[in-house]
Amino acid sequence: MPPLPFPIGNSGIHVSPLVALFGLLASSSRITEWRSSWHGSLPFLFVLFLAVLAGSVVFAEVYSGWKVASESLARVLLFGIGVYVFLYQFIGPGANESDSLTFARFLFWIGLLGAVFACVDFYFQLPAPAGYAPQFVWLKHRVLRRAQGVFYEASTLGNFCAFFLAMILPASFPVRGRRMWSWLVLIPGALVFSTALIFSSSRASVVTVVIAGCAFVCIRGWKTMRVLIPICVLSATAGVAVRYALPGFSANYWSRIGASMRYLWTSPNGVLSGRITHWKVLVDFLAKHPWHLLFGIGYKTLPYTNLTGASVIADNTYLSLLVETGIAGLIVFAVLNAAILRTAYRAARSDQIRASFFGGWIFCFWCGEMVQMLTGDLITYWRVLPVYFWVLATAARESGN
Repeated sequence: MPPLPFPIGNSGIHVSPLVALFGLLASSSRITEWRSSWHGSLPFLFVLFLAVLAGSVVFAEVYSGWKVASESLARVLLFGIGVYVFLYQFIGPGANESDSLTFARFLFWIGLLGAVFACVDFYFQLPAPAGYAPQFVWLKHRVLRRAQGVFYEASTLGNFCAFFLAMILPASFPVRGRRMWSWLVLIPGALVFSTALIFSSSRASVVTVVIAGCAFVCIRGWKTMRVLIPICVLSATAGVAVRYALPGFSANYWSRIGASMRYLWTSPNGVLSGRITHWKVLVDFLAKHPWHLLFGIGYKTLPYTNLTGASVIADNTYLSLLVETGIAGLIVFAVLNAAILRTAYRAARSDQIRASFFGGWIFCFWCGEMVQMLTGDLITYWRVLPVYFWVLATAARESGN
């Protein structure tokens, strides 16, 4: 749901954290149903990474004051919602509840509704919700607010659409040929998610989808054309739909994509929307104050502190973690990502239909996600991370990892 119109935080009040609180209270009454042992290192690594983020709040208070530190703690708790969902589904009562495929279908329809709303929102340029990032597309005769749907900014919408497009790959080409979704559902869904992705103008999310497709070809060991042809057909169909709906936007979008590929090596800072300038500021800060490499300056404090000389948006998950949580935080995060890919890959290669589906879904998507983290702080996508981590936990559980 979109935020409520109250001026609290960057994006107003969201209902979802309140629902998460009720879920926490309800699940606490079922503490005896949690497993005391599990296979794999993912639960430990998730808790360890969350502990590193929580520990960095101390340095946020030391370097930036209690107000910034309290905001840092709030963001740690928001990330913790996704961690709790993972644990609940993997070793908690969630492992014994409703059928995972049924819930995956529910998520798909919820995601599809969100993508449809994003398309309608962009086409008619509905009034922005309570809080949003001011992101626009500058056309020749008009200025359009980038599609964001119910999210704070457009990149989250693009990432969300890429997640479900990655789902459609294993759903369309299941092991043993036993499809769990009808083509009458998957093809329109792919068109809607592709259109919403284009409307978001998120180039990094497009790269995520491309990498997800390549990863899917690798884990199945198929000829590239078997997957590439339907993807190209669906992408072209979505592109044609956008061309007829908003020709000016379509021309601008494809011109921007072409320019990004053409000038990536000659003018990388321009292609990356000035991100290299921000990265240089942070690298120079660490070079002048190397002791911050040990423990960092506090999770999610960069946009709100003047410690670096001015507030900086890193737009790079790895560099942001290095500055905010130090080398320890970055190392734990790297190990966590390696464990995620290892677990997902094993599930994707399983002969079991459910394990293969959920493993292929999260493995393909997370391969693209790790690349997109180079140009965005994706672990701040708190509203969608619980969905991603639920799929990961289901893949790990179904494969016995």
